[in-house]
Amino acid sequence: MAVITDTLFREAMTHLASGVAVITARRADGGPCGIAATSLTSYSAHPPALLVSVWHGSRCHDALAASEHFGVHLLRSDELYLAERFANRELDPTEKFAGLDWHWDADVPELGGTLAYLRCMRAENFVRYDHTILIGDLMGGRLEEGEPLVYARRRMDWLMQPMD
Repeated sequence: MAVITDTLFREAMTHLASGVAVITARRADGGPCGIAATSLTSYSAHPPALLVSVWHGSRCHDALAASEHFGVHLLRSDELYLAERFANRELDPTEKFAGLDWHWDADVPELGGTLAYLRCMRAENFVRYDHTILIGDLMGGRLEEGEPLVYARRRMDWLMQPMD
């Protein structure tokens, strides 16, 4: 039996494909914030709910953990630029929205044109290790045409090509 190590875990998880999303909320000062995330999953179909894992070191962690509502934007295969922008830790949270098609959906920043937008009401938070797990009940949203952006093997694509 193999010993479980951080390296083994990280390498094994690179083979688990995931959709890519941007999670948004309103900060305490009223501005928008958002993060790129691959740690999300459907949680329940009845009622419709999802689960998002947010790293404590994220500048948007506190806003996401405290917000009554948050948005989940599933990205299309041609929206890699959004994933990279919202994953950029050097950009100020407000700068991430500069020049983008977005508006307020009541208290949630909604990005235009994404594959799907899911408006969620926070049902529960759990703190575990260095992450906060948010469970959100679906309140509404929209679904557009397109193919999903997928993250696997440390890269984002639509059709996962063999590694070189």
